[in-house]
This record gives sequence, structure tokens and C-alpha cells, in this order.
Amino acid sequence: MHGITGWRRVVLWPLALLLRLWGASLRLETSAEDLRNYTKRDEPVAMVLWHNRLFLAAEIFRRYRQPRPVYALVSASQDGAWLTAFFALIGLRAVRGSSHTLGREAANALVAVLRAGNDVGITPDGPRGPVYEFKPGALIVARLTRTPLLLIGADFESAWRFRRAWDRFYLPKPFSRVRMRCEVVTVEQLADRHAATAMLQQRLWELNPDPELRPAGAAMAPTGQ
Repeated sequence: MHGITGWRRVVLWPLALLLRLWGASLRLETSAEDLRNYTKRDEPVAMVLWHNRLFLAAEIFRRYRQPRPVYALVSASQDGAWLTAFFALIGLRAVRGSSHTLGREAANALVAVLRAGNDVGITPDGPRGPVYEFKPGALIVARLTRTPLLLIGADFESAWRFRRAWDRFYLPKPFSRVRMRCEVVTVEQLADRHAATAMLQQRLWELNPDPELRPAGAAMAPTGQ
């Protein structure tokens, strides 16, 4: 298992500071209901957001989830070691394992985190896509631990788009407005695996409008939401 120590860790500080200041400048807007869902702390939860909204993860933790620890699955590779060290500097924690396949070892690690009373964050279409395709990892972990899901939504007022990236990653512009959504999905709604997978993909799409990348079979969200 690779790790980052010494001067290599120090060089990440400026980037972490920049990210904190950038995130703090964003104007995150939530309804009263969405805020209640974001701040649900009566039991462990698995937070689910699309990979191209990952820039917001640290700010979601800072504004809505503290002091509960949030763990994210990170590759056991050298690249994953850099990401783990960076996460530590911005307040997030990491579980090391195969983030590509969410295999048994990685799933077991996330299950252990949830059973210890902590939260996890999962990008169901990551780390390599296809974009907006809900892979079953988050659902499997939630069903094994009987954990509710928090579906995360973000609609950007003004953002740069990395169009050559597989997910066309969003980078919100400093001081811009972001409309934040959050929906709780209970364990009972996950009873039928196939129906739950389709429902979760549809709901995440509706919470994260993106006219440029409409996944096959997804209905457009009603206007005004």
C-alpha cells in the first residue's frame, strides 16, 4: 500500500488551501428540506454524487456534515496515495482499495466504516465511467449495512467544463451560485435491486440537470425544479 510522507505531503498544502478558499467562496443554496437531509446525523449514511460534481465534496462535508467523519474509496496505487494525503488536508478520510471495480475487499472496507458509525461517500459512475451510469457498488454496500443513501444534487450557475474528461468535470467559478439538492433514500426503497438501480440513476439525473449529457433512458427533470 503506497503512502505519502515528508516533503511530498508538504507540497500539497498550497493546493489544499486554494481548494478551501475556493470552496468557501461559493454561494451554496438549499431549501429547508434539502438542508435537513444534508445534515441528517441520527445514523450513518452513504452519500452518493456523480463523479463530475466531486469538486463540491469537501465543501459539502465542511458546511453540512461536520463533525462526522466521511470516508471515500481511493485506489491503493501511488496516485491513490497522493489523493489520500490531499483528502486528509481538506478534512476527508480515505479507504484504500480497488475503486475501479468496488470488489469484495473494497466493499468490505466500506461496510466496516459504516458499521463503525461513520459516513461514506461514493461516486457510482467513477472512477472511469461511463458518465451518469449507476454502478451497483453503492447499492450493494447500503443493502449489506441497511444504510440510507443521501443522493447529492448540484446545479451550477457558472462553471468551467473539462470537455475532454470522460465525465466533463464541472469546476464552479469562484463566488458563483450553486443550487444544492439532497434526497434521502431509505433502506426499504432498495429492496428490489434492479428497480432500485434504475430509480437511483433516474433520481440522481433529476437532481443534477445536465442538458449536454443526458443518459440513455433518463427522463428530463420537470422545469422549475
